Amino acid sequence: MKTILRIFLSLFLLSIPVFSYGQWTITGQVSDTDDGQLLIGASVKLENSLKGSLSDKQGMFKIQSLKSGIYSLKISYVGYETYTQSIDLQKDTKINIRLKKSVFMADEVLISATRANEKSGMAFLNITEKELKKSNLGQDLPQLLNFTPSLVSTSDAGAGIGYTGMRIRGTDATRINVTINGIPFNDSESAGTYFVNIPDLSSSVSSVQIQRGVGTSTNGTGAFGATVNIQTNQFRKEAYTETNTTIGSYNTLKTNVLMGTGLINDKFTVDARLSKTTSDGYVDRATANLKSFYVSGAYFGKKSFARLNVFSGIERTYQAWEGVPQSLLASNRTFNVYTYPNQVDNYQQNHYQLLSSHSLSKYWTLNLNLHYTKGKGYYEQFKEAQKFSKYGLADVIIGNQTLKKTDLIRRKWLDNDFYGTTFSLDYDSFKSLKLNFGGAINQYDGKHFGEIIWAKYASNSDLGYHYYDNLGTKEELSFYTKAFYQIKDGLDAFVDVQFRHVAHNINGLNDDRSPFPLATGGSFNFLNPKVGLTYQLSVFGTAYSSFSVGNKEPNRDDFVNKLNNVSPQAETLQDLELGYKHQQGSVAFSANYYLMSYKNQLVVTGQLNDVGNPIRTNVPQSYRTGLELELGAMIGKYLKINTNATFSKNKIKNFTEIVPNYDGNPDQRNSLPNADIAYSPNVILGSQILYSAHKNLEIGLLSKYVGQQYLDNTTSDTRKLNAYFTNDIRILYSFRPKFIKEISLSFLANNIFSSLYESNGYTYSYVSENQRIDEVFYYPQAPRNFLLAVAIKF
Repeated sequence: MKTILRIFLSLFLLSIPVFSYGQWTITGQVSDTDDGQLLIGASVKLENSLKGSLSDKQGMFKIQSLKSGIYSLKISYVGYETYTQSIDLQKDTKINIRLKKSVFMADEVLISATRANEKSGMAFLNITEKELKKSNLGQDLPQLLNFTPSLVSTSDAGAGIGYTGMRIRGTDATRINVTINGIPFNDSESAGTYFVNIPDLSSSVSSVQIQRGVGTSTNGTGAFGATVNIQTNQFRKEAYTETNTTIGSYNTLKTNVLMGTGLINDKFTVDARLSKTTSDGYVDRATANLKSFYVSGAYFGKKSFARLNVFSGIERTYQAWEGVPQSLLASNRTFNVYTYPNQVDNYQQNHYQLLSSHSLSKYWTLNLNLHYTKGKGYYEQFKEAQKFSKYGLADVIIGNQTLKKTDLIRRKWLDNDFYGTTFSLDYDSFKSLKLNFGGAINQYDGKHFGEIIWAKYASNSDLGYHYYDNLGTKEELSFYTKAFYQIKDGLDAFVDVQFRHVAHNINGLNDDRSPFPLATGGSFNFLNPKVGLTYQLSVFGTAYSSFSVGNKEPNRDDFVNKLNNVSPQAETLQDLELGYKHQQGSVAFSANYYLMSYKNQLVVTGQLNDVGNPIRTNVPQSYRTGLELELGAMIGKYLKINTNATFSKNKIKNFTEIVPNYDGNPDQRNSLPNADIAYSPNVILGSQILYSAHKNLEIGLLSKYVGQQYLDNTTSDTRKLNAYFTNDIRILYSFRPKFIKEISLSFLANNIFSSLYESNGYTYSYVSENQRIDEVFYYPQAPRNFLLAVAIKF
C-alpha cells in the first residue's frame, strides 16, 4: 500500500512544477450571429490542452498564461454550431466569435436538462466519443469507464465481456441512475443496470457524463451514488462507413459495421450499426455470445427536430455468477460449479425511442420523448434431486415405490414491457437566468414465471406447465424544476426541486411457490431538493458547493428477499459537496469533498440471491465521506498525465449481524459499532500516462489501485477482497493511405504484470452443529491478456 501511494504521490508532485507561466492572453466575446445576443456560459477550450474558460455576463472570456504557438480554439453553446479556429499566438489576441443557432445540434439540447454543467456546484465528468473509442475494443461500458474517479469495475467472467458491473463511491449499480438519451435504462424492478443486454452500445455513444453523489434531477430511479447520462449518435453531416474488428485472449472476437448517410436534402440523416461479440471468458465455460444492432433516423426542420432510435441486443451467456469458493481460489482460480452444457442466460431487449425538440421561440424550447422497451428471456438450470412438492407436482409412484424427488431442467422467464414519456421545457434568457421544467411518466409490467422443460421422472404436469407465476407492476411520475441564475459576474446559483411518485406491486406466486403478501411493494412520494453555488475566485480558480436530498424506494429484490421477515423501508440521503477547480498553464487540478449521510440506507449484506443479485437490509444511520482529487498535466509537447485519487470513510454507526442457526436455537446477533460498509474501499487511485511523440501515435500506461473491501458489514479480515494494483498498456496508431480514409490500429495489454486479484465476491454465514460456518466466494479477474483491433474508415 505504501509503495502504491508513493507512485501516485510522485505523479502528483511531478506535475505540480510544470505550471506554464506564458506571457500571452486570448480574450474574446461570444454572441449570436443573427441578432448579436450575448451568450453567457459558453464553453471555451483550447483543444489538446487543459486550458479553458466560460463566457461571463458580457459574453467575455479570457485564457491567460499561454506560451507562443499554434492553438485550436473550440467554442460551444447548447443549441449552437460549435466554432473552431486555429490561432498562431505570438502576442495578446482578442477575437469576437459569433455562433449560429442550429437545429442540427438538437441532440445536445435533448439531454441538456438532465446534465450537470459548470454552474451546478456538483462533481461530474464528461467523457467524449474520442476518449471512449480509445479503449473500446469489445469490453463492456463499465470496463471503459474504469479509470474515472471513485469508480470500481468488475466482471463475472473475468475478462470484461458478458456480465459486468461498476460501483461508484462504494455504491452498487442499483444506486447508479443510468439514462440513454434521457430515457431511463435501469431495470424498473431491480434498479440494476445490465449492459450485457445491449452489447457494444459504446460504439454508438457520442458522450457520457458521470455525476457523483445525488446529482441533478433526472428520469428514472433515484441516484444514491452517481448518475451516468449516455448520449448516442449525434449529427454527422458527411456520409461514412466504418468497420471494427477485435481479436484477443480467451478466443475473443468482436466485429461491427457502422454507417451513415450524412445529411440528405438538408433535412434527414440515417445512422446504423451491426455488432457481434463472442468470448470464452477467463472463468471456465463463462462464454458470451452477444449480438446487437442500432438504427437511428433523424429529421431536421427549421425549428423542429425528431429522431427515432431503434436498438436491440441478444445475449447468451454461460452462467458464472456462483463465483469460486475460497477453498479453491489458490488451486483452481477459473473454477465454475456449473457443468450442464446449456446452463445459460438468454435474453433479448429491444429499445424504441422517439425523441423530439421544438423551438417555440428564441427563448423557449420544448423537448418531448416517447419510449418503449421490450425484454424477454430466461435462464436455464439443471437441478438435481428436486422435490416434486417444491414444484406443485404429485409424487411419482412406480410399482410399490414412491419417488419424491427427480432431476430436472427448469427455465425461469422474465417477459417485461417498459413504456412512457419524458419531457422538458427549457428557457434561456440569454442574460442571467436559465430554467428547466421537466419530468417523466413511465409504466412497467413484468411477468415472471417458471417452466420445467425436462424431468428424469415425469409427474402430472402438462406441456407448458408454470410452477410459479407472478406479475410485477411499477408506475412512476416525476416532475422537476431547475434554475440557473448568475447573481453577478463569477457568482452563480443553482436550484433544483423534484417530486417523484412511485407505486410498485407484486402479485402471484414467488419461485418457491409462496404467495406474495397483498401489501408487497407499496406507494411512495418523494421530494428531492438541491441547491448549489459556484464562485469564480480568479481566472484560474473556481470554488463550488451544493447540498442535495435524495429519496429512494426499495426494489423488488428487497421485498422478495427481505431478511427476518422485516419489510424494507425507503431510504433518504443528504449529500454535501464542496469543491475547487484550478486551471493554469499546463496543469488542471480539482478537489472535491463529499459527505453523504443516509437514513435507512439499504446496504448489501454480502449474500446473493439465486440469480446473483445482492441481498440488502436497512440500517438506521450510515455515511460515506471522502476527498476526490484529479490532476491533469501536459509535460512538454509529448507527455500527458491524468491522475485521480479518492480517499474515503464509509461507516454504519451501529450494525447488527444476524447469523441463522440451523440447530433450532435462536439466531446469533452480533452488535458492531462503526462498521465499514461492504464493498466500499477507502482508497481508489487511477492514472493514465500518455506519450505521443507523433500525432498519429499514442502509447499509454493505465494504472488502477483499489484498496481492500469487506464482503459484508462485519469488518472481518476473513471475509474481504484484498487490495489490488493493475497496469495496462495501450498503443494507438492511425494512418491515412491514399485508397482509404483512415486505418486505426489499437493494442491493449491488460494486467501486464499478471496480478492475481479478485474484484468482487460474496459471503454468507450460519450456525450448524454449534459451529459458525463462513462461506466465502470470489470472482477472479484475468491475468495478463490482450486485445488487438483494426478500424477502417471509408
